[in-house]
Amino acid sequence: MNQLLLGAIAMATLTIGLFFLRFWKKTRDRFFLFFAVAFGLEGLNRVLLGINYGSNENEPIYYLVRFLSFLLILIAIIDKNRLNKAQSSE
Repeated sequence: MNQLLLGAIAMATLTIGLFFLRFWKKTRDRFFLFFAVAFGLEGLNRVLLGINYGSNENEPIYYLVRFLSFLLILIAIIDKNRLNKAQSSE
């Protein structure tokens, strides 16, 4: 059952990453690119966790990848807000 849920989560996050990649191709906004990379990383993390059957989700390497993906999302939000403030002050 755990492998099935990992596969579903991996499929969902990779699909979301593809949607953000499509939006980035249309708008060329870095916000969507950061989100696409973050969700792609998270999806690959889940795929690798599912492939390594004996591995535990609590191992530090998996947390490091999650931390990196959340950091990318945070950077995207900060970058977007910084750009909006710069445009509104002009």
